[in-house]
Amino acid sequence: MNASMLSYILFSCLLLSVQAQNCSVREIIRYTNRLLEESSVSCPCRETAGNSCSCLPIAEPGHELACFVEGTEHMLKNNLSSKAVIERLNLTFQTQRDRNLCESLARGKQCQYRTKGNVKEFLNKILRTYQAINK
Repeated sequence: MNASMLSYILFSCLLLSVQAQNCSVREIIRYTNRLLEESSVSCPCRETAGNSCSCLPIAEPGHELACFVEGTEHMLKNNLSSKAVIERLNLTFQTQRDRNLCESLARGKQCQYRTKGNVKEFLNKILRTYQAINK
């Protein structure tokens, strides 16, 4: 293996680690896991008035950040527990969306989704998304 090949490999690794850092992957996974542990809400999401279950957008590929912002804002408005953790996640998602820090997640500023899910399904979507970046 020659020197230029080695420098290319090192540069590629550096780019990948910067991408993961800009996406705050470990922090988001940690916060999301904490919310999942505390969340007892596993009731089905029905979009009817008077339902205590929140219906949150399950994002289409490339629209994750916009949907994560929208979903965490909804969680804040509905006074779910762990307000400080949800605020931190919401702020992180907004920053990533506005500055295009996670290119693979922020193709659109609008949240596009086909389905909605309850709090647990929404948090699991966040977790799966950031675990995929972390690989």
